[in-house]
Amino acid sequence: MELIQENPDLSAYLAADEVIDHDHPVVRKTAARLAKEAEDSYAYARLAFEFVRDAIPHAQDSGDLRVTWRASDVLEQGTGICYAKAHALAALLRAEDIPTALCYQRLLHDDGAGHAVHGLVAVRFNGAWHRQDPRGNKPGVDARFSLDGERLAFAVDPASGEVDYPVLHAQPHPAVLAALEAAPDRPHLWQTLPAEL
Repeated sequence: MELIQENPDLSAYLAADEVIDHDHPVVRKTAARLAKEAEDSYAYARLAFEFVRDAIPHAQDSGDLRVTWRASDVLEQGTGICYAKAHALAALLRAEDIPTALCYQRLLHDDGAGHAVHGLVAVRFNGAWHRQDPRGNKPGVDARFSLDGERLAFAVDPASGEVDYPVLHAQPHPAVLAALEAAPDRPHLWQTLPAEL
């Protein structure tokens, strides 16, 4: 699948905003700590990915009822669903000048009843974009950081209406952000997740 930049200006994928707030002290402190352990930007990107994947539990997996969406809140509270974890990873990567986009898949719900949009990121290395999924591993999910072939949490099944959306967003999709901001808790959010983009 060919990934398509929503914005042709690469600097848009380095920007800070209200959601990907990589100018926030919590994001800066976390990025600085990870950067000390990395010998180059590739190693930093892998460490940041593994930190978000492993050290911040996916709220559904852990049973956490809180809804986070701003990167600094995800890092501070240590919880989030796929979108929130993607925002946190994007902030950590952009903090170290690694262009990072938000991207999405349309997946079947776990119970097979309907679809929901799933969030992940794409990083730019060596002139190409590479999708990464920091949602967190669990039985049946083994996502890895990779620039040599995708190692995502979920492979889409077009026969069941699942979709890999090719657009690389510089900011969260409005439908995603609206659902996150309006949800008082995760059970409510689970009922209002966008089914498609």
